[in-house]
Amino acid sequence: MKRVPMPLSLKPDLEDAARRWEASYAMELIDRPPVWMTCRKPGTQAMPSPNYLRKMTADIDTLLDEAERHAGSIWWGGDSIPQWMPSFGPDEMAAYCGCGDLLFSEDSPDTNWAKPFVEDWESTSLKIDYRSPSLKRMLEIYRKGADRFAGKLLLTPPDLHSNLDLLAAVRGSERLCMDLLDTPELIDKAMAEARAIFRELWTAARIAGRMDELGFSQNFYSMEGAAMLQCDFSCMINPELYRRWALPALEEEAAIVRRATYHWDGPGALVHWDAVTTCRGFYAISYVPGDGHGRLVDHLPMLKKIQDAGKVVHVGGTPDEIKLMHKELRHDRVVYFASPETPQEGEQLLKWLVNAT
Repeated sequence: MKRVPMPLSLKPDLEDAARRWEASYAMELIDRPPVWMTCRKPGTQAMPSPNYLRKMTADIDTLLDEAERHAGSIWWGGDSIPQWMPSFGPDEMAAYCGCGDLLFSEDSPDTNWAKPFVEDWESTSLKIDYRSPSLKRMLEIYRKGADRFAGKLLLTPPDLHSNLDLLAAVRGSERLCMDLLDTPELIDKAMAEARAIFRELWTAARIAGRMDELGFSQNFYSMEGAAMLQCDFSCMINPELYRRWALPALEEEAAIVRRATYHWDGPGALVHWDAVTTCRGFYAISYVPGDGHGRLVDHLPMLKKIQDAGKVVHVGGTPDEIKLMHKELRHDRVVYFASPETPQEGEQLLKWLVNAT
């Protein structure tokens, strides 16, 4: 039975946006491609979203107050969905599996890392530790947030650096690289455990956040499921190793979350072109060129190749860059992330896209 979107007070045109997202999943068009665009709402004070460190340390009710004020200060234009991400950072899955507290630098409160704890795979079994203070806190944030925000905004899934990224966090990247070559049979075991952890964590967050009832959003929206998947560790391995361990895990993850976009990070990951562009379950690919490699508008030939491979591309830029890309890309296989200065500029872009589609 198809789930009906729950109305959101911060998104009065949610039904229109939901129809465009569903059309995109079928690679169809209504009047234009989906466009995710936000800017500060006129007449409101800019309210920053709490960073990772604050999410881990602030009183939960105070934290939710700050998240709600931030969402209320945003113009959620086009097909963007009011949302907030409770994530503690890229390595949070490692924290839930026994690495202890995530490590922060005082100069970088919006990033963190895990301290590797696996000395050898033979004597280690990866599993979620429900005694973990960070996991208890994360699930409490989801439960309280879902109750507080119901009918206003959605909670996104956590940061799902899973599969080989999880193994790299708990073992260390250099040591994991050697393990892939020296003890592949033990990596088979560890990856089976990592895949079970993904399913378990997804289920826990989905239930705590009431996502089946309220909806799923992670810069795209569905009532069926939505998540950004990735394998940043892929930059360190060859295509054979990626196909053995990363690809099957990612296909399984995509089947679990239902609507999956792959976060393809940096030119070093392009060596896995064939595997990524043919991966079952990726509805869309979001390519990040990386520092020093231009903006997405500079990579139109590659974006077209991704579309030709049967995937939707998620691409971002200024309104002028969006217009340029729209003249080159297939309209039924693109989602835009625009960055207008004002709602008026954003509305003008939406009208232009309708006329140009």
